[in-house]
Amino acid sequence: MSAVEATHLRVAQPQRATLRLIGSAMVAFGVFLSGFVIDEPAPYELWMAALLGIWFILGLRISRFTAPLLALLLAFNVGGMLSLTQMKDLGTAPMYVAVSTFLALTAIFYAAIIEESHRRLPLIFDAWAFAAVITSLLGILGYFHAFPGAEVFTLYDRAKGAFQDPNVFGPFLVPPSIYLVHGILVGSLKAAPIKAFALLILALGVFLSFSRAAWGLFLLGIVLLIFCMLLKERSGAFRLRILILSLAAVMLLVASLVVALQFPKVSALFSARAQLVQQYDGEHLGRFDRHRIGFTMMMERPLGIGPLVFGTMFPEDEHNIWLKSLTSYGWLGFVSYITMLCWTIYLGFRNLLKDRPWQPYLMIAWIGVLGHAAIGNVIDIDHWRHVYLLFGVVWGCAALEQRHIRNHAAQVPHIGLANEHRRASL
Repeated sequence: MSAVEATHLRVAQPQRATLRLIGSAMVAFGVFLSGFVIDEPAPYELWMAALLGIWFILGLRISRFTAPLLALLLAFNVGGMLSLTQMKDLGTAPMYVAVSTFLALTAIFYAAIIEESHRRLPLIFDAWAFAAVITSLLGILGYFHAFPGAEVFTLYDRAKGAFQDPNVFGPFLVPPSIYLVHGILVGSLKAAPIKAFALLILALGVFLSFSRAAWGLFLLGIVLLIFCMLLKERSGAFRLRILILSLAAVMLLVASLVVALQFPKVSALFSARAQLVQQYDGEHLGRFDRHRIGFTMMMERPLGIGPLVFGTMFPEDEHNIWLKSLTSYGWLGFVSYITMLCWTIYLGFRNLLKDRPWQPYLMIAWIGVLGHAAIGNVIDIDHWRHVYLLFGVVWGCAALEQRHIRNHAAQVPHIGLANEHRRASL
């Protein structure tokens, strides 16, 4: 290398580091904005649209490891575009498909930037946790009418924070809750009280959303996290610590729940929402009846019926992601979504317990994907921004693992050659 090239490299390195730092901060801010979606387009869409454009103009690369995610999500949305041809009155349907396509691109974006540097993962989850605490506080304050106009953060006497729907607000809080639980179990005990306080805020937010899907997701997420950590950690002392802290956290959450139930308004709504099957689930043309009729109808509609059409034919929307994929994205969208989801779960499971710097984030995101796939049986998740972030994290971490394997394989011949030279010299 010439002196001029060396000087240029020394100058360029700090500039690249500064740009990388600014870019990571912009990503973190975008994740933070995902917690505030009162109206559409939300600030999140506007910020992320600009961010995607800037990053791809500057040369963000889609590797062959994340290319399948791109292909499957694009096929999913092509199915949505084809379903538009079945509609007489398009209305807002084209905008619906446009939002779906945009969210798909955010998943690709997250996967690509994580593959580029796993150091962005802590920033992403810290920003998510920060946004979750703020929006959860808004929901809690709104529920108890803590200030004039606070009811804007509630809907049907349920906390919704800075979201349009309690059923999205509650699940949004779950992955950062799992992140905080993980931090309490493995992190410094000095920081544990702060994380525990933040966890209590999120848990109360989930509870006051009165979303049965969010309740189940919260419980399933924490149980799966503890189970995976007990599988991964081989130290008996560390396993004991996990069990003790987990028991303490459960007792604290139960105590908080008992306190919340002392309020008559909370207790009454909890009693009503805690029933596994509500009247609107089992009645004629209720949730389950619509599922049965909808699946039967879609067997004869390979292109679907178009976005938002199902809700005009029945009392409510599909409230089932599999049926939603068929009605709004057709058979192509349905197969693409199922394939993408199964592939995502497989990738996460395959790399779940490997000792890597990104392993905790992969574990949290994989648990989140698995849980959201489960609640997708009773709710539509195709426009949930944080679900696409979870997809991006799992695929980004899987790409990191592939790069790690490739780099390790490249180093092995060099190590063997060096050993041969050493033996020859002896």
